[in-house]
Amino acid sequence: MERVIIIRYAEIHLKGKNRGFFEHVFANNLERSLRGIRHELHRTSGRWLIEKFEETRTEEIAERISKVFGVHSYSVGYLIGSSMEEIFEGAKLVAPHEGTFKVETHRAYKQYPLNSMEISAEIGGRLIETYPALRVDVHSPQHTVYVDVRENGSALVFCAFGEGAGGMPVGTSGKGLLLISGGIDSPVAGYMMAKRGMTVELLHFHSYPYTNEGAKEKVVSLAKILSPYTLVTRLTTVKVTKIQEEIHAKCAAELNVTLLRRFMFRIAERFAKEHGLQCLITGESLGQVASQTIEGLTSSNAVVSLPVLRPLVGFDKEEIILRSRKIGAYETSVLPFEDCCTVFLPEHPAIRPALSFIEEEEGKLNVQALVEEALATAEKIEF
Repeated sequence: MERVIIIRYAEIHLKGKNRGFFEHVFANNLERSLRGIRHELHRTSGRWLIEKFEETRTEEIAERISKVFGVHSYSVGYLIGSSMEEIFEGAKLVAPHEGTFKVETHRAYKQYPLNSMEISAEIGGRLIETYPALRVDVHSPQHTVYVDVRENGSALVFCAFGEGAGGMPVGTSGKGLLLISGGIDSPVAGYMMAKRGMTVELLHFHSYPYTNEGAKEKVVSLAKILSPYTLVTRLTTVKVTKIQEEIHAKCAAELNVTLLRRFMFRIAERFAKEHGLQCLITGESLGQVASQTIEGLTSSNAVVSLPVLRPLVGFDKEEIILRSRKIGAYETSVLPFEDCCTVFLPEHPAIRPALSFIEEEEGKLNVQALVEEALATAEKIEF
């Protein structure tokens, strides 16, 4: 009898003949999430088992795997033999000693001499004899003892399901570049694309000395919060101070943010193409701020050829905040440090600027030289 953690995957079982590829990536991601913890990972017909780990680290392991995309649910339980005596001994370890309960059995091994209802009845009866304060309630029990009879002569017993992150394993849906700010929205956008299996690299723009080191450290903290989900351990920062100063000095004030966004997209696309990334990802939500009108989004899209993914485009702020809290990023996102978009912020930014006007004002700048100068400031931060 051995303490194990049982992992069930989510959408992978729908992948037919390609399932092997998804399972391979999923297993690699589980191993990455458990780096530094002694364990063994084994597959058993639609389940993964974590074995041979220190029981004092059970909660830490559960916390880590709950953030791995592809995990539907997990349970802490016992791996035992499949005889009724062994199943009963395992059931005693997870069963309550009082209150209402039921036993629920699943048989992957259909040739087992008893069917699921017979196993449940037998184990339930033995538990009542052992713990007289227990009462059976098959409709609304306080506790459930789960028995899973496997095909290889083993069984699993456990008493609860932990919720996994769901989605698809990171690394199965291409590679994207997240434009991460210090705000609430962009970390949530990165989380959502990683949940669909995309490998998400991180790029941050700063305006030092107008923004300080604390603002950059805040973004590093957000990247670390995202890391268990995205499995990324690197952030690249690019300085756009010179670009903002040039826009502020030479262009219409109401276009400060719109023009800056176009530069960010150009720089991000160059970076993405140089690093084999296939799309850009932003935290933009339609109509949330002046630069996120359809005209503003169209203006940004116009300067790049890569797809731009905006997973939050139809969300309102409360929905985004809810997801930010769920992933543990909200408290860091609201720390009072300015990001580069607040530098030279006009009193009345353009809401629906004409593309012809934007291009006319942008013509006052040496766009290519400014992009090259910004890219030369790129700094990689490993964490």
